[in-house]
Amino acid sequence: MPVIALLLFLAFIVLASIALLPLTLVQRYRVGTARRPARAWLVAINLAGTAISAALFVAAAAITSTWVPNAFTYTLIGLAAGLSLGLLGLALTRWESTPRFLYYTPNRLLVLGVTLIVTARVLYGFWRSWHAWTAGLEYSSWAVESGIAGSMAAGAVVLGYYLAFWMGVRRRLRRHRRALGHPQN
Repeated sequence: MPVIALLLFLAFIVLASIALLPLTLVQRYRVGTARRPARAWLVAINLAGTAISAALFVAAAAITSTWVPNAFTYTLIGLAAGLSLGLLGLALTRWESTPRFLYYTPNRLLVLGVTLIVTARVLYGFWRSWHAWTAGLEYSSWAVESGIAGSMAAGAVVLGYYLAFWMGVRRRLRRHRRALGHPQN
């Protein structure tokens, strides 16, 4: 009986996660477009986390390219596109400098674009999983045919965007603190 209860609980968690996905995407957009103060410790955590994620993602793409053609190439192209998009995002971000804080408001259109990339990738993953499940074992190389390389490129675009964005926020915050005579972190 405890095994059945555990399986039902796990099924509930999976279904609840799927059901709440639209809400999490809307929240991602709302938080992503809010006016925020640039706090040095938060910028450092976000930058470090994004840099580690990007490095691990590129390493995983290099390993994946052993089985999936072009996975590494698509990932590098996606990362470069994301870095460019992040630089554009920095240029379009609204900056407000006060004697106490540096505030920034990311561009709504770019945040929406990044959110839509994530949404499209999740929906494609669901569709592809359903398609692969219904096809059974007809395909000998389902991993190659499932669009893994393109999916990795989409993930790399998001990582590249946030990597460039957080590097730019850090640079802008340092410049702001220097102008006010605050010590650098």
